[in-house]
Amino acid sequence: MAFLRLLQRKQDGEIVLREPTSDHVPAYAILSHTWGKKEEEVILQDMEVGADMTKVVSKAGWKKIEFCAKQAATDGLQYFWVDTCCIDKKNAVELGAAINSMFRWYQNAARCYVYLSDVSQPNTGADDQRAWEEAFRKSRWFTRGWTLQELIAPRLVDFFSLEGKRLGSKLSLESKIYEITGIAKNALRGDLLSNFSIKERRSWAERRNTTIEEDEVYCLIGIFDVSMVLNYGERKDQAFRRLEEHIHKLDKGVDFDQFAVGLNLTSFPEAAQFVAREKELSKMHELLYGHSSRSCVVLHGLGGIGKTQLAIEYIRRYKEKYTAIFWLNVNDRDSLRLSFRDVAQQVLKYHPSTSLLAGVDLDDLDKVLYAVKAWLDLQKNTHWLMIYDNYDNPKIPGNLDRSAIDIRQFLPQSDQGSVIITTRSSRVPQGRRVYVQKLLDIKEGLEILSNTSGRKDIIEDPGAVELVKELDGLPLALSTAGAYLEHVSMTLSDYLRLYKASWLKLQTTSPQLESYEDRSLYTTWQITIDRIQQQNPASASLLKLWAYFDRQDVWFELLRHANSPDDLWIQELTKDELKFNEAVALLCSFGLVDLDGALKQQFGSRGYSVHSCVHSWTVFVLNKEWDESFARLALHCVASKVPMRDETDSWMLQRRLLQHAVRQEQAILKDKVDIEGMQWALHKLGLLFSEQGKLAEAEAMYTRALQVKEEVLGPKHISTLDTVHNLGILYSDQGKLAEAEAMYTRALQGCEEALGPKHISTLATVNGLEALGPKHISTLNTVHNLGTLYFGQGKLAEAEAMYDRALKGYEDALSLELASSYLPALNTVFAFGDLFSQTDRKDMAKVMYNRALSGYATTQGPSSKRCRQLEERLKALQVASGESKVGQDEFTELE
Repeated sequence: MAFLRLLQRKQDGEIVLREPTSDHVPAYAILSHTWGKKEEEVILQDMEVGADMTKVVSKAGWKKIEFCAKQAATDGLQYFWVDTCCIDKKNAVELGAAINSMFRWYQNAARCYVYLSDVSQPNTGADDQRAWEEAFRKSRWFTRGWTLQELIAPRLVDFFSLEGKRLGSKLSLESKIYEITGIAKNALRGDLLSNFSIKERRSWAERRNTTIEEDEVYCLIGIFDVSMVLNYGERKDQAFRRLEEHIHKLDKGVDFDQFAVGLNLTSFPEAAQFVAREKELSKMHELLYGHSSRSCVVLHGLGGIGKTQLAIEYIRRYKEKYTAIFWLNVNDRDSLRLSFRDVAQQVLKYHPSTSLLAGVDLDDLDKVLYAVKAWLDLQKNTHWLMIYDNYDNPKIPGNLDRSAIDIRQFLPQSDQGSVIITTRSSRVPQGRRVYVQKLLDIKEGLEILSNTSGRKDIIEDPGAVELVKELDGLPLALSTAGAYLEHVSMTLSDYLRLYKASWLKLQTTSPQLESYEDRSLYTTWQITIDRIQQQNPASASLLKLWAYFDRQDVWFELLRHANSPDDLWIQELTKDELKFNEAVALLCSFGLVDLDGALKQQFGSRGYSVHSCVHSWTVFVLNKEWDESFARLALHCVASKVPMRDETDSWMLQRRLLQHAVRQEQAILKDKVDIEGMQWALHKLGLLFSEQGKLAEAEAMYTRALQVKEEVLGPKHISTLDTVHNLGILYSDQGKLAEAEAMYTRALQGCEEALGPKHISTLATVNGLEALGPKHISTLNTVHNLGTLYFGQGKLAEAEAMYDRALKGYEDALSLELASSYLPALNTVFAFGDLFSQTDRKDMAKVMYNRALSGYATTQGPSSKRCRQLEERLKALQVASGESKVGQDEFTELE
């Protein structure tokens, strides 16, 4: 870097030149501005010792120097740099060195001040952008060539008006600067400029100009990180040719001409509309470019996720950094060998006399392969890029397919060059893996849909948004939808309806996508499932079974209850967690399944999910014929996992099961599941839905369970009465009090007949109405719930009779001592207290409240919710002389 002079503002305000040593440059500010008349600018000679400062300070340019000095002092900086007077422009050698160093000088500055002499901010006392924004947009500063690097290079850039007032920073004004200049925001934020193509960087200077024509080129030296000798008088075109040569030598090596081969676009797949993926592209560039040894990136992910398109976009952006780029089709061994023949022909086209290839028989594919690899291995041929596309059948441990390809046989041997491999398998070991996932931003999906369908302004269309959500960031699905919509007049909402109702028919009638060769949404994963079937049939069967569950959060314990004597694979799969992990790991390695990202795994092992489009494929293609045994198996798994209410964390486990329960309910209501002998499962689903507040779904399941139980077990069977009782609770929760009373009454009568009037189950129905025998708890719970129902209806005498019957039944069945710590009995005591308080029997209410408080404190702890409620009730009894208003929503039904 050239010698750097600085200006120093001394404590007395004097500004002097300083020449720091190259190894100790102090922190400094730097000025960016536009030159005025040459004679009005302060030059180096004006600042040298002995100069007449009275004349210097009278120049118009002195105002800028004075501004920079004061602003630097404000920011705690003594030193600053101004191009007009810190470079000896009369010395050609110094000027050339300064121009080659200037980008780094601006880059290393602590702060950069942009002084806009044509932007005025009136002293109105208010910070009103509107007063200066138009002048800012039209400022001459944005049109000058040299100010391009002065904008991009420094980390901290502040803009100031003619009066020296701060207008904002590069960061705060970023959007405006982008609109004015077209410079990528990432470049403004300090991204490596090598991440941007030569074409893009040159475009930033297209609307800028300089006083001397060659300076239009020389001002880009720092932008491209090259050094070149200045030759004023050579003209702009020649200067550009020299600049390009320096750039190519930097990117491709000094001998790049010997190995330069033009792109053969016919060997590349058709490029689809590409969006986003900036994170992946940046990672690829980091891994592939600028290394002294072989660099290899493996793009892996679900079929249709956009791996090939990502590789094409990488080439589009960074092709100028490579001497040669070759695309190879790795669908099978023959396709790969033929691709090498295409490479040989392309090399010979540009270098017909190359000795390694000139004499090779192009029909002898083995010799062609050897010769191409030898050419790529040449010592100075280090800047090539090879893309091995669709390496979906890799020869790796566990893959016994004889047609599997060992890619090592097709890679050059020398430790040089760059390689990109696209594959569905995450087990390819050849390079650094980049996992290509679904598009996460819904705007990106809308952009693909808009581009492929030709429909603009769909971002405000609710149908478009819902469709993109359904397709869940899968580029192939979005492109397929767009291609179909391009040729029909239906709305996007209508397409979504068809997608859900007639998935397979819609896919088979959609136009073929050139950018995905011979693949479509309904065929693309068949290749993958065939590979999986060969390696582990249980993995393929698991994916098929997944169609009968929700697509999200399938976990090991959910399947442990699978009981299918006809399917040995499921017994083997659920024998232990290792077997399950082995099967699901293979699905994950092909991108079909991912670890579930939701935080549902506090209870049980980690869950797995499939993409929504893959799930649709498993339903409509993999399970083209509905498998009733799989449907019963799924219902059995979900229902068996539904916990009882008194189990630890039962609500959270129910929540985790809910989406799977919804899928079972849908199949049951469409009569797609044989429910013979599965009435217990229907009851369990009703219980889950009820607990989770899905009352309509709970009613549907309880009603269906009741029908089956009545047919199979009879109307007075204990299990039937259990469902009747739960329906009573459900109707009560829904406010259907007449229906609830009917259910409770039926359950109570049945319990009394089957179990006796003092069985706890009978008495539970009187409290609210269940059924298990003369001394069974369930009967008493039902008695309690009936009492609660009557209380809610204002039938206080009937409620008192039910509570009295339930409480005496608990005491007879359990003993007074045990009943005092039994929660259902305590709930009845609590309810009795509320009833007495409501009927102005305060002393009796106080007795019941204290009795309940003692019991709850023993069983649940003195700080429990029930204890706090009872303490509030007791305080209210002491304070109030009138009736205590008790919220009816506090009363709890028992089950």
